[in-house]
Amino acid sequence: MATLTYVYADSTAVVGPLATQAEPHSYDLCNAHAHRLTAPRGWELVRFEGEFAPPQPSCDDLTALAEAVREAGRVDRPVEHPPTTGTGRRGHLRVLPTPTEK
Repeated sequence: MATLTYVYADSTAVVGPLATQAEPHSYDLCNAHAHRLTAPRGWELVRFEGEFAPPQPSCDDLTALAEAVREAGRVDRPVEHPPTTGTGRRGHLRVLPTPTEK
């Protein structure tokens, strides 16, 4: 996997190792597309020439995952329920009453 980043101000496209954080104008690519990608006419393409290996998990990644799982499993965690009356609508989803509600 690799990350493609566009720098519009410099008319440059950069294909490098997979990014660990989301950035504006960045897109993750599979190996095949990372190696075959071309830049628009008039742009410079900077490409990492090594193998695109996935980044190894760090202690920070594992700690963040453990904290997220711990938080999700807390019994005293407040659970927010959206107010619904009958068949409410939230975004593109509809909330339907259960068959026991009237």
